[in-house]
Amino acid sequence: MNVHEYQGKALLARYGVRVPRGEVATTPEKAGEIARDLGTAVCVVKAQIHAGGRGAGAVVDNAAEAGEVFHANLAREGLPKHTRKGGVRVVKSPAEAVEAARSILGKLLVTRQTGASGREVRRILVEEGCDIGRELYLSVLLDRSCGRVAIMASPAGGMDIEKVAAETPEKIFRETVDPAVGFRPFQARRLAFGLGCKEPKLDAWAKFFQAIYTAYVELDCSLLEINPLVETKDGDLLALDAKVSFDDNALYRHADVRELRDEHEEDPKERQAAKFDLSYIALSGNIGCMVNGAGLAMATMDIIHHHGGEPANFCDVGGGATTEKVAEAFKIILADASVKAVLINIFGGIMQCDVLAQGVVEASKQVGVKVPLVIRLEGTNVEEGRRIIGASGLNIITAADMADGARKAVEAARAAG
Repeated sequence: MNVHEYQGKALLARYGVRVPRGEVATTPEKAGEIARDLGTAVCVVKAQIHAGGRGAGAVVDNAAEAGEVFHANLAREGLPKHTRKGGVRVVKSPAEAVEAARSILGKLLVTRQTGASGREVRRILVEEGCDIGRELYLSVLLDRSCGRVAIMASPAGGMDIEKVAAETPEKIFRETVDPAVGFRPFQARRLAFGLGCKEPKLDAWAKFFQAIYTAYVELDCSLLEINPLVETKDGDLLALDAKVSFDDNALYRHADVRELRDEHEEDPKERQAAKFDLSYIALSGNIGCMVNGAGLAMATMDIIHHHGGEPANFCDVGGGATTEKVAEAFKIILADASVKAVLINIFGGIMQCDVLAQGVVEASKQVGVKVPLVIRLEGTNVEEGRRIIGASGLNIITAADMADGARKAVEAARAAG
């Protein structure tokens, strides 16, 4: 689960992490009030969406312009004038804050992470400006290569860390944490030295890094990224931005964090799938995929690619799906207008093939299937499952194995246009 920048900063502040003073607004008038109350010469108005690159993005009025901007790779030349300002604005008065908020709220913000549809801006963060000395980078995440938490820091703040890693890897400093002893003070100091911290501020920087790590662990985060992390002219650290993601499997321990969920930022189909304990991921192709198990999902998408197709989505019904869950998964997959064919690839270990077949038949009758269905079944009760499919009277294409299923699904999608 992701949260907005202002929510992430509020959580970090609980752990003693210094963040700029600010408040969220949903109207231009409120933005002006906040700027007036802050009383600083400079304020920053920031669009709040679950996507990075807001400052370099473009604010547009409608979906058509969003697609134009995105497919032009966010180039500024030749685009409508009002798209030249992104979702982060520096203002010097309450009146300017009102104007900036009015030009952002209710509009679509397009960045490289939003896709061609952009994201509607429903709220903005108005916060005080700061005296920036240097922009740094800091993140805490799980390093799957070693199975440990890693803290990464770089003096190249404000840039994509992937670009820094590719072009100047020597600018990235890294500490992995032994879970038996935790993040040690000497590691925090070593990161501070790597970032060029001066001796008088060494302890303060180390405490800042320790606080970030503590927040990551205690809140069950999957990612905590501050980019940029600012060193002020006084040599202090300030979290100018905050991207915080949480492990969904641990949210039962954090009722306060669960309440921060913004459903407007989530795919409606993914929300519907979650209600039935299904895992649904939207993709960009035209072949819908129903599978049981993450490994089979990956293999199914790979083999579709191998035969020249592109998955539009996949829905994992899990190992113990009921007929109701299978029917709901089928409805969610077919709700995607880009789907031209569906490949159902089920291996019945815990999951029984006859349950899957019954769910498909019921869902097909409820929804009214208008695209070709390709089904590959194998495993527990497979013969009964095939009998149910055959007796349904539905126009379903059966497949002998995964390769056969992928090949037929790709052919069916192409024929459907």
